[in-house]
Amino acid sequence: MLHERAHEPETESRRDLRIARGLRLRSLRLGLTGVADVVEFHRLSEAEGNSRAEESGEPCGVRLPGARGLWKPFPVEYKRGRPKRGPYDEVQLCAQALCLEEMLGVAVPRAALFYGRPMRRTEVVLGAALRAETERLAARLHELTRLGVTPPPVYDKKCESCSLLSLCMPRRLGGQPSVQRYLDRALEEADTE
Repeated sequence: MLHERAHEPETESRRDLRIARGLRLRSLRLGLTGVADVVEFHRLSEAEGNSRAEESGEPCGVRLPGARGLWKPFPVEYKRGRPKRGPYDEVQLCAQALCLEEMLGVAVPRAALFYGRPMRRTEVVLGAALRAETERLAARLHELTRLGVTPPPVYDKKCESCSLLSLCMPRRLGGQPSVQRYLDRALEEADTE
């Protein structure tokens, strides 16, 4: 239910905030496409827009159709569980920000993750190290695709609450991939049923 509204393409307006849900994203440079759960656009004051543009020499906001002024994009990714131990969610969020930067020609220095379990938003600073890791993983993805290699899944307790469990099959396919072992297990399971 947490993602239900976030994946419906729609927009919402509230004074100095525009909310886009289900916004399609792409980066030609990184070869990535996707859909953002939510991208908030915060209106910049005229003074704020001018001072930021002077500091960096780059646009700090974008113009939105039917809205006055400059608007700063701020992606928000919704996760139904708790924060993970690794940087997986942050990398996904950073990839969304990199797509927005390329599409809109504006810097996206911050974003947020909203976790369903603590029901809390966590702001993420999209620093140089996170950006480099995200770009490295995008390149790795393309290398694996070029080679036709699918890394074996690694089963963990968190897998039980994943919506992709039935497709990923980490218990059956984890470890060293072996067609014979897969067939043996499948036949064993069919015999016990």
